[in-house]
Amino acid sequence: MRPMRRILSSTIVLGLLATPGATLAHGADVPAPAFPDVLFQWTLDPLPLLGIVLAGAAYLWAVRHVNRAHPANRQPVHRSWLFGGGLAAIGVALLSPIEAYEGMLFSVHMIQHMLLELVAAPLLLAGAPITLTLRAANPPLRRGLLRILHSRVVRVVSFPVVAWILFAAVNWGWHFSMLYDDALENQALHYLQHASFLGAALLFWWPVVGADPSPWRLPHPARLLYLFLAMPQNSFLGVALMSASTVLYPHYLTNMRVWGLAPLDDQALGGVIMWVVGDLAFLAGMMVVVVLWMRHEDRRTEGLDRRLAAERAARGEL
Repeated sequence: MRPMRRILSSTIVLGLLATPGATLAHGADVPAPAFPDVLFQWTLDPLPLLGIVLAGAAYLWAVRHVNRAHPANRQPVHRSWLFGGGLAAIGVALLSPIEAYEGMLFSVHMIQHMLLELVAAPLLLAGAPITLTLRAANPPLRRGLLRILHSRVVRVVSFPVVAWILFAAVNWGWHFSMLYDDALENQALHYLQHASFLGAALLFWWPVVGADPSPWRLPHPARLLYLFLAMPQNSFLGVALMSASTVLYPHYLTNMRVWGLAPLDDQALGGVIMWVVGDLAFLAGMMVVVVLWMRHEDRRTEGLDRRLAAERAARGEL
């Protein structure tokens, strides 16, 4: 506990020191990006920094606990790296120069959201945090967590059709309402925006990754269809942003920026990023599903071969 307390204390201190930088990101002018100075425009926003550190510390503590308690069945190392990669993606999205410039350029804001939805979310789920938590928890806590997993609310929101619709609705709802522009002016609403993007993405990718227990298990062909159907809605949203004839978010007209693309061109670039990067991410996800499907079939075939060999051996002995 003492190391975690030291980490928490250091994070709070750094967050308080970084608060002016976090405020800079959404209203005040920032200098034109110039290499290499742009690499040092880290905001170190205290709230996401604290969340990343706490999540990482809790995950590592659970890994150590499981490895000590079950030395013959340790937590797979690759899952820890995947979960760490998800936290790193969140850090890059919310603490790096991306956060410093997302209030000035819509295209940078789009990159931020793509990192949260299409990189961080599937990597976090690939780390199997639910499985790890269940293994590290004591029996009473484990029973409580299982009750939550099998509760009606979780069953409804994790149902693949519902999760898919929520993911699409969150993206369309934010981008085609005044809430998007309001979030650029209100830090609390901006936090809510990021949380909703990440939360909807976690629900969306949960049945695809399949590393953790879920009330619903999709077979691999259904996972491919699930991701394939996500591509057109993403493309339509990207094209709608790209082809808009007016600037949809007044914040980008009034931020007094005198460098970079014109606001309408920047908005079109953001639409292209959503369209191209989003579809590539879903294609990459489909490729991963195919690989996992092949491995699943290989394991099933090997299991069947072993069972048949055992049956032949038993008949020979008789």
